Amino acid sequence: MRQRPRGDSRGILAPDRMLRQVRFRRHLPAALLRPWIEHYWFVDWELTEPFAQHVVPHPAVNLVFRRDGDGPACGEVAGVGLALFSITLTGVGRVSGVQFRPGGFHPFWRGSVAELTGHRRPLAELAERWPPAREPTGDTCDGTDADRCRRLDALLTGWAPQAGADPVTEEVIRLVEEIRTDRTVLRVDAFARRHGLTTRRLQRLFLERVGVGPKWVIRRYRIQEVIEQATGGPPPDWARLAADLGYSDQAHLVREFTAVTGTSPAAYARSLA
Repeated sequence: MRQRPRGDSRGILAPDRMLRQVRFRRHLPAALLRPWIEHYWFVDWELTEPFAQHVVPHPAVNLVFRRDGDGPACGEVAGVGLALFSITLTGVGRVSGVQFRPGGFHPFWRGSVAELTGHRRPLAELAERWPPAREPTGDTCDGTDADRCRRLDALLTGWAPQAGADPVTEEVIRLVEEIRTDRTVLRVDAFARRHGLTTRRLQRLFLERVGVGPKWVIRRYRIQEVIEQATGGPPPDWARLAADLGYSDQAHLVREFTAVTGTSPAAYARSLA
């Protein structure tokens, strides 16, 4: 059982710049929820001028509650984002977010997660077809971090399936975690054989439970690793990093990184200075 949330900045472009503008932190959910939920994430801001932040999304669904100024918190379900996510924050506001583990939203949704991919759906819009989709009675953006965690725990525990009730989802969560942590996972067919699955079966499982295919997950985690390598210190040897991550050559890495982020790896590294 995890004792603390992830501490990396994978997917967040220019994380040091972000931390100078907003308060960002992560917390673990209640133990019952940890098989499906990666962490809660909170962002608070009080800005004198607009601030734009860009994020390369994880292959994960997020439940997001946002409150601007003194207004009420509004909730939405954000499916796996296929494109770079950009947001401009102004004035005063708060966000309380829930990042599900890749595949971990499926037991709550009880349908194909691919229906949500590339979409952000207000909870009120989903209420008719998904009974849990209602605004919580308490303000999930109000109070201390502990208060916000307790309200999210209470909301999500009411939706949670029984532990161990869905072994297929548990398998998919393990498969995605292996892709995230094992650099040697480069090809879908080889990964499927490693686990005694056909490529078609693996693709169906990922589309239904994660919302995107396994090839997309592999490539997205590798791009996020390039971002972290570029952020963590001196620019890496791009050609060597491309080879380590399974790209055919450095040019392939540059094309894919630029397509996702809008800038080349070298230009991104220079911008951090």
